[in-house]
Amino acid sequence: MSPRLRGNALLLLTAAIWGLAFVAQRVGADHMGAFAFNAARFTLGALSLLPVIALFDRLRARRVRAGTAEPESGWARTRSALAPGVSAGTILFIASSLQQYALHWTTAGKAGFITGLYIVLVPILGLFLRHRTTVLTWLGAALAVGGLYVLSVRSGFTLAPGDGFVLVSALFWATHILVVDRFTSLDALRFSAIQFTTTALLSFVGAGLFEENAFAGLDDALAPVFYGGVLSVGVAYTLQVFGQRDARPAAAAIILSLEAVFAAIGGILLLGEPLTWREATGFTLMLAGILVSQWPTKDQAEAAHGGPAGAVPEAAAEDLG
Repeated sequence: MSPRLRGNALLLLTAAIWGLAFVAQRVGADHMGAFAFNAARFTLGALSLLPVIALFDRLRARRVRAGTAEPESGWARTRSALAPGVSAGTILFIASSLQQYALHWTTAGKAGFITGLYIVLVPILGLFLRHRTTVLTWLGAALAVGGLYVLSVRSGFTLAPGDGFVLVSALFWATHILVVDRFTSLDALRFSAIQFTTTALLSFVGAGLFEENAFAGLDDALAPVFYGGVLSVGVAYTLQVFGQRDARPAAAAIILSLEAVFAAIGGILLLGEPLTWREATGFTLMLAGILVSQWPTKDQAEAAHGGPAGAVPEAAAEDLG
């Protein structure tokens, strides 16, 4: 298997894990409040990164001894990532709380597709940071909004219950990606562990303030918590890091956006969620919008061949599940 094909395969597996995480979150919502569930899964996710960090530190130490890496202590890299990680973790807390709360009233499939709007929202929000936005991005946005309307908007132009919360969470996911993009030079794993820890701590506070007997349903939600914490956060994030090393940037973004498709498939097969013609049409339009918005222009394709221009931030996609 060529390195590029291996990288694409790892990214596809990552998208599948993140997509099916919506199923785990939907099941978890039946047993625990949003804050309690996120507190448990992000704690587990942060802990699952510790052995990965230790492994990468050992590999880095070997490179330092071989003279292929600059010496820098683990504490120095942790200190550099502390403030940025806390900032990103606070935004991640808001996004994940809104998404998990919404899953009480919406399906895993719809939540996955509406959350996928973050891919369209990122370049649009980037306009405020003077980022360039292509015609394909605007076309993708139009298709995605049309799909959202078909999927979620009812008579009187109101969003269906739960879908509005997911839509607002997509805005925070997009904001989170832009924030993370500013700190890609940091130790990615330490940065992620800090932001997951921050999200977990804030979720514990929210559970204590707003949810009675917050962790009473933990025994019934152990499987969803394990999947959401270890697989969706720890394993999938690590796969993404390795996958993006060998995949082309534009292809990586498109492959990762397929998590919305896996969310819909998981909801139908595992939860028995219905698939009406209206939902199928909405899914199709939103997926088309996501893919079109990420389709590389000629200049971007040339940049992808020659270097990392246009790459998806290494830490950008670990929050979708």
